[in-house]
Amino acid sequence: MSLKSKVEEGIKNAMRAKDQDTLRALRAIKSLILLEETKSGSAEGSLSADDELKLLTKAAKQRRESAEIYKAQGREDLLVKEEAELATIEQFLPKQLTEEEVKARLQDIIARVGASSPADMGKVMGVATKELAGQADGKVVSGLVKSLLAS
Repeated sequence: MSLKSKVEEGIKNAMRAKDQDTLRALRAIKSLILLEETKSGSAEGSLSADDELKLLTKAAKQRRESAEIYKAQGREDLLVKEEAELATIEQFLPKQLTEEEVKARLQDIIARVGASSPADMGKVMGVATKELAGQADGKVVSGLVKSLLAS
C-alpha cells in the first residue's frame, strides 16, 4: 500500500473519529504528496519510496523546529498542536535509532570509508546520510561524526 493510500485511509478514519489534530497532520502530508506528484518532471504522478521518506522527514523536521520555537516563546497552545501533528507524521516514518545505535553504525561507516581525521567528514557524511535516511536526525549524525573523527 502506497503512502498516499495509507494517508487517505487515515484521513477517513480521523474524520469518522472527529480527531482534528490527526486530520490536520494527514491533510498536510497529502498536500505535500500531491504537490510533489504534480511537480514538473515527476514520473507519471507517482512517488518512489525514497521520495515519500524525504517528504515525511521534511514534514517531521518542520514540526520539530516549530515546536522548539513555540516552546521558547511560551506558546503552549501552538506547541501542543505541533507535537500532535509530529506524532501522527512519525507513525509513517521508520523507527528512529537511538544515539548509541547511530554511533555504532557511524563507527562501521568510518571503518568502511577509511576516514581517520575531521578532514574526512564529507566522505563519512555522504555515506551516512544515505544509510541513515529517515532513521536519525541529520544534526545528531553530524555531531556524532565530528566527535568520532576528532577522537
